[in-house]
Amino acid sequence: MIDITRMNGKPFTLNSDLIETVEESPDTVVTLTTGKKIIVKESRQEIKNLVKSYRREIFQNI
Repeated sequence: MIDITRMNGKPFTLNSDLIETVEESPDTVVTLTTGKKIIVKESRQEIKNLVKSYRREIFQNI
């Protein structure tokens, strides 16, 4: 799970396993495997780093 921010400033937690694509055009749009699209304040690179950090945290003890 990663914490990100909607464009209205409200933070929320997203299950990163549901992310299908992340695009910047110019706003960052996260498309989920369900087809839902969410516009967020974080950049594509920030989301990528959050997902990598989250997965590293989960798998470090395996």
